[in-house]
Amino acid sequence: MELVVASAMGFMTAAAVYLILQQRTFPIVVGLTLLSYAVNIFLFSSGRLVVDKPPIITSADSYTDPLPQALVLTAIVISFGMTALIVVLALRGFLETATDTADLPEDEFPEDEPSSKTATGT
Repeated sequence: MELVVASAMGFMTAAAVYLILQQRTFPIVVGLTLLSYAVNIFLFSSGRLVVDKPPIITSADSYTDPLPQALVLTAIVISFGMTALIVVLALRGFLETATDTADLPEDEFPEDEPSSKTATGT
């Protein structure tokens, strides 16, 4: 079970990094969402992976730690708000520039101006 969860976290993290490094804004948003899913699974798996056990201590022999579950619920809410903000920023950038790329156009880069100093150093 741990190998499957660790592999899923690794695959989602690798796919998220690949998507974040793209030039278009939609893959960047999907990559950030995948990365937040991988972090949620990591937080959830930090509380020991047990099946069919209650998160409340009813007997001393078996229970699940409720703290990672609470952290995951909080992280889901935060990642939903972050995704909504990133989508709004991407949409605003698309409406302002009429392009979906995440980099600056070539004409907006500052040009290198030659130095005003002479060869003598004055």
